[in-house]
Amino acid sequence: MLSAFDRERSVAPPGFSRWLIPPAALAVHLCIGQAYATSVYKNSLVKHFDASQTEIGIVFSIAIVMLGLSAAVGGTWVERNGPRKAMFVAASFWATGFLVGALGIATSQLWLLYLGYGVIGGIGLGIGYISPVSTLIKWFPDRPGLATGLAIMGFGGGALVASPLSRQLLGLYDSGYDSSVASSTASGNALVLLFLTLGIGYFVIMMFGVANIRVPAEGWKPDGWDPASVKAKPLVTTASVSAANAIKTRSFWLLWVVLFCNVTAGIGILEQASPMIQDFFREAGGKSTVAVTAAAGFVGVLSLFNMAGRFAWSSTSDLIGRKPIYMVYLGVGMVLYFLLAIAGHSATALFVLLAGVILSFYGGGFATVPAYLRDLFGTYQVGAIHGRLLTAWSAAGVAGPLIVNSFLDAQGKPGTLTAEAYRPALFTMVGVLAVGFIANLLIRPVPEQYHEPATPAEKEVAA
Repeated sequence: MLSAFDRERSVAPPGFSRWLIPPAALAVHLCIGQAYATSVYKNSLVKHFDASQTEIGIVFSIAIVMLGLSAAVGGTWVERNGPRKAMFVAASFWATGFLVGALGIATSQLWLLYLGYGVIGGIGLGIGYISPVSTLIKWFPDRPGLATGLAIMGFGGGALVASPLSRQLLGLYDSGYDSSVASSTASGNALVLLFLTLGIGYFVIMMFGVANIRVPAEGWKPDGWDPASVKAKPLVTTASVSAANAIKTRSFWLLWVVLFCNVTAGIGILEQASPMIQDFFREAGGKSTVAVTAAAGFVGVLSLFNMAGRFAWSSTSDLIGRKPIYMVYLGVGMVLYFLLAIAGHSATALFVLLAGVILSFYGGGFATVPAYLRDLFGTYQVGAIHGRLLTAWSAAGVAGPLIVNSFLDAQGKPGTLTAEAYRPALFTMVGVLAVGFIANLLIRPVPEQYHEPATPAEKEVAA
């Protein structure tokens, strides 16, 4: 049955518009972006399973670790089989993860939630995340940053859809649940119905992407675009590097460090977003009841910055280059983290602005890295290389919360701390970004010894 999704059956016919590809990619990324909305029902799961915050939080950590591992292991398979089959497999795993998770909630078996949403759903996350990326880059060789930004923007914005939708569904399935009350929790039955609804609904939406995705015909290029112009840009190659060779290069591992540092610093904000704004708002003179409301709105604002940064900054990278844009992410990020630590508590608006720009860099880093890989290694197996690089996300998903929580646990309970208590963690993030900044400066073009033999078409371009 899967042969219906083979690459050769998804080649675009003559006259096909490449602008139909980003919506197909968005259909997948908006769905898997739900992973950022798990906090909506976290307290309800804690109550239902009579578990700790940490025990429930592990579900998200497992999903992120599996995202990186499945992307790394499955990247070459995705390249070989094409985006249509990969997106179908991703939709199947993602939906199945919700269904198995629903079974775990219905039977009060926490391990089934780990297996479902964490392991099975996490595999769907990883395959779904990378499946449209290399296709987008091949459709938009003239503007790879814009193309990947359009799709990966959906992953950052997935929570904007999933958060209010989940609250509305929980309220529909449980009349006693009030989404406007922070302490309100939904029943186990409502959680089961929520997971079933999301699993089925997301599968249907992702199948829209499966039906509409296409790969360009051999030798296709945009009207008016000259492949020879690629050579005029620093760090951009017209050669091809395989995934196996890419991981042997110094540039790959330097970029791994860059992504790890950028993501670790971003998660430093995401991990404590709600309690941090409450603590800073209270210290700035706000009332505690207003602080809770401000925290809820602040998380939504961060999602907007995260989503907008993925498109705006990655598009900007097409103009100024990938290496310079990462110098902005990491260098300006250091300054912003420093200002957040010493002055963020002085005014709520200043705190929100600083944190928002930091999160826009976090999102921009994700959206720009596929184009950076394309510049360094070519389009040959860029999806597989991207999958291997995403192990940096898995590592950062563990390191970021660990760094922040280890500092805060020594200071007291989040939600009752002062701005001074957050400073050690924030200053540590300045150091993390500094490491990434240096790594980015050291990135150089990939040596020719790692290039694949040139095809006749590539030799013609070179000539």
